[in-house]
Amino acid sequence: MAGEPQADCLFCKIATGEVPATLVRETETTVAFRDINPQAPTHVLVIPRVHYRDAAALAAAEPQIAADMLRETAEVAAEEKLESYRVVFNTGSGAGQTVFHAHAHVLGGRGLQWPPG
Repeated sequence: MAGEPQADCLFCKIATGEVPATLVRETETTVAFRDINPQAPTHVLVIPRVHYRDAAALAAAEPQIAADMLRETAEVAAEEKLESYRVVFNTGSGAGQTVFHAHAHVLGGRGLQWPPG
């Protein structure tokens, strides 16, 4: 059921501490941790503790938690001392989503070109 932890979801397991990760921040509703395959000097993932397939599903079902995630991306950037940064939500495999649990990428620490590749 949406919103409930999924036994086969890597990010659900990170959120509960079942799978270790390099945590950056935790709140009641979110967890932020370093990406294991960083695409920039700073690459942190911000996830909700509740399980939804993607950011669109999360926003539709629990807009306050979606807002919490976005607020946490700014907190991560501030703690990482990023003057500029990018927040990315991939939705669907065609957009590069590989873990189907809503998450935001916080990328910074180098120039980020537009359009992204």
